[in-house]
Amino acid sequence: MSFVFLCLILSTGNILSIPSFARKYSISCRTCHSPSMPKLKAYGDEFAGNGFKLSDYEAPRYFIDTGDPKLSLIREFPLAARLEGFVTYNMADDEKSDLGLPFNLKVLSGGQISDHLAYYFYFYMSEHGEVAGVEDAFLMFNNLFNSELDVYLGQFQVCDPLFKREVRLSLEDYRVYTSQIGISDINLKYDKGVMLTYGFPGGTDIVVEIVNGNGLTEANPWKVFDKDKYKNVMGRISQDIGENFRLGMMGYYGNEKLLNFEKSPIQNIVIFAGADATISFDENFEINLQYVYRTDDKVYTKTTSLFHDENMKTEGFLGEILFSPEGDDSKWYALGLLNLIESDFDPADYATATLHAGYILKRNVRLVSEYTLDFTNRDSKYSKVSVGFVSAF
Repeated sequence: MSFVFLCLILSTGNILSIPSFARKYSISCRTCHSPSMPKLKAYGDEFAGNGFKLSDYEAPRYFIDTGDPKLSLIREFPLAARLEGFVTYNMADDEKSDLGLPFNLKVLSGGQISDHLAYYFYFYMSEHGEVAGVEDAFLMFNNLFNSELDVYLGQFQVCDPLFKREVRLSLEDYRVYTSQIGISDINLKYDKGVMLTYGFPGGTDIVVEIVNGNGLTEANPWKVFDKDKYKNVMGRISQDIGENFRLGMMGYYGNEKLLNFEKSPIQNIVIFAGADATISFDENFEINLQYVYRTDDKVYTKTTSLFHDENMKTEGFLGEILFSPEGDDSKWYALGLLNLIESDFDPADYATATLHAGYILKRNVRLVSEYTLDFTNRDSKYSKVSVGFVSAF
């Protein structure tokens, strides 16, 4: 009944607006996105990697002619918004229904500043009922030295070169990137830093990231964001094999100060190693796979006030399969998602299986339903159900 109610609300609105990049070039969202927005197609990835500009087309009257060649002013500052809402049942095994309307609301902006400079950011005006603030926010230097080198300065998700959490279709997260081990701040979510990418003609891509390693924390009284003296490094290499297969490998080395005892500060060395793959079959099927192995040499928990000095191991797996029956012209899609985390740190264990389906009401509005079975604790499995909408305008 709730799903029908949502359908009626959405079908009566005048939902003709499209996001800022589509407005700039007067093109459909499907040019860059698959039917199941916000998932990107290969052309959308190329567009983002090209500094948010189409390589074969220039938008007329995009900049104001000020007579000063050193000044780049966008004629109309680009803004877009994304609004999501869900009705859920038994989300935390509490046998309750919840009207999460809205669930998320964010304002986005991005575009060219010059031929080789672009920017992108978004502000979460409401994330799960709270003002979350700025997450993605960076300047991008595109094709430096007339090469395939791109440099990003700002804050971004460490996992972006792997699979982008922000454009996933499911309400269920990619848990392999978000697991927390004790009080460690190191994971593959948002961080501040520098990212360098380079693409070779043969389909080989290399990414190097240097980040603070403690997420999006507030600055201290001295206006310093990093909580320690260490910088963490991630590297990834991927290779296209034919038109339908991509294989990648990643490594991450991090060092963090857990606690600052005067005579012996407690440090934790974190190492990630992983592999990922994407297999596509025309425009109908896509399979995404991610494996991550993590070690922490020290783990501390506030609840038990215990240190674990031995290396603690965590293994994570993500498997996702997407189906669009008519490719770009599909009015509906379906996906299956499997999250598996096994860790020596028991609270990090996680195991879910998700089925998700969506209907494309408009190119920038989709209705969704989702069922997730949580079998983390094999003695007390439970299910959670969600229906709702995702929109961009």
